[in-house]
Amino acid sequence: MIARGQSRPRRRAGVPALPCAFYDRPTELVARDLLGAVLECRTPEGLASGRIVETEAYLGEHDLACHAAAGRTTRTDPLYGAPGVAYVYFIYGMYWCFNAVTRAEGLPSAVLVRALEPLEGIDLMRERRRLRSPRDTDLTNGPGKLCLALGITGNHNRLSLDEPPLLIRRGVDVPREAVTVTPRIGISRSADWPLRWFVTDSPFVSKTPSDFPRRRADR
Repeated sequence: MIARGQSRPRRRAGVPALPCAFYDRPTELVARDLLGAVLECRTPEGLASGRIVETEAYLGEHDLACHAAAGRTTRTDPLYGAPGVAYVYFIYGMYWCFNAVTRAEGLPSAVLVRALEPLEGIDLMRERRRLRSPRDTDLTNGPGKLCLALGITGNHNRLSLDEPPLLIRRGVDVPREAVTVTPRIGISRSADWPLRWFVTDSPFVSKTPSDFPRRRADR
């Protein structure tokens, strides 16, 4: 985490992308362990990246909040594929959302990345977001916002996450005592499942409803 008022470090050269095997695990573990990793997207406009500070797990066909609850369709087909690829979908006719596919092929599940701490390409992010607020905390504190800021679109759907233009690099370890777990946000089905993880003191996390139960992470 970077304290308020401090400059943010540039991405270290040579930091590797997370291998596809990282995602071939239970979705809850991947969602927790993605905290602190760095999501980056390279486009003709430039490179933009951010440290992951908030995630949600979607567990498969039995999870009514997961798109896989509808079965295998043209839209959900990436969820049934190999782990470590992007699942990018459109919502409300306005926004893209980015997910990392998890578990073995044929077991549809994914982690939704909900918020980032901006690292690189902040001017480009502000231009894309047309943000008038001087606060960087408003750039990427929501799944639709971060996709717009990083330039993630449906063209990135199904891309492997271990090589450009869209990838997730190893980042910093976030200790258990710095992570909060709550139910997922903005859903009506399976709404009480505690499958949202975020860095507790991060100012870049999306707003948590005041009545949500919270607990410290188990690991």
